[in-house]
Amino acid sequence: MKIFEPLYDAVSWIILTFHTGFDSLGLSPSWSWCLAIVCLVVVIRILLIPLFVKQIKSMRAMQQLQPEIKKIQQRYKGDRERTSQELMKLYKEHNTNPLASCFPILAQAPIFFALYRVLNSVSKEQAIGVLDLEDVRSARDAVFLGAGLDDKFVGADSLTVQIVTVIMILAMSGSQFYTQRQLMTKNMPASAMEASPFMRQQKVMMYLFPIMFAVFGINFPVGVLLYWLVSNFWSMGQQMYVIRRMPAVGSKAHDAMLKRQEKKGKKRPDEAVTSASDDSDDPSSKPSGPSAPVRARGPQPAKKAAANGTPGVRQQPQRQPKSKRAGSKKR
Repeated sequence: MKIFEPLYDAVSWIILTFHTGFDSLGLSPSWSWCLAIVCLVVVIRILLIPLFVKQIKSMRAMQQLQPEIKKIQQRYKGDRERTSQELMKLYKEHNTNPLASCFPILAQAPIFFALYRVLNSVSKEQAIGVLDLEDVRSARDAVFLGAGLDDKFVGADSLTVQIVTVIMILAMSGSQFYTQRQLMTKNMPASAMEASPFMRQQKVMMYLFPIMFAVFGINFPVGVLLYWLVSNFWSMGQQMYVIRRMPAVGSKAHDAMLKRQEKKGKKRPDEAVTSASDDSDDPSSKPSGPSAPVRARGPQPAKKAAANGTPGVRQQPQRQPKSKRAGSKKR
């Protein structure tokens, strides 16, 4: 289709550029093409970072809205249409979307389709995008773990190809399942773990996407499987970083972060707030009035302190009026 031709040009140009760079370093054609696909993943995932941030914010908002969602479900119990209307109104008011967790996968779908077409053309020795016949033939000769980049499980004439594709499909499905499971078990507060549309959606995604990868993966070329496998490992590492560094409040990951901070000698956030409020309520920590000293002074002589009637505190001499000073001179 002509509408996708710019996408074919972009994907093939990125792969060819990285392949040329690796080839100039003296790497073999197989390594050059495989690493070019890996670099394609890196480029796409960097471009998708803003979308990933939006996904995290939307999911956090959904977790915070769980008490309100539960109230709406109880209030309009038995009326699905009214419940759906109220939930959509709630999502709109808080600018969130329950399907935001699917955005990165949906955004990669065109790239995935374009890469599939490029590799399919490689298997047929057809030029596509910026790849000419010489580039296509070079890519067709490239192998990954003994399987060609354009080989598939279906129709494979080699046991090696079938073994490699099965291992890649299992690794791809397993990494997707683990990524979703760690999100649900480690980075969700207890309120979000209760039965809710959001929780049901997360469970469906946890089981549905790995099954889809396994079913459709047998028809994917090895190069596409390599792309999706690296992308899944990227997602897993990215999410592990977010869960460890920026966990949702009230989740198991958040409790683990607080324990790590305690071991390092840092105050827990709730303790820091309590300590600050205690200091602000302590009268001794505040100046008693406008005449309170701004800076502490050193120890004062005992005689001067006793003479002024206040032990340990020096009294400043008071200036006498002019009339009194004149009278003292006459005497």
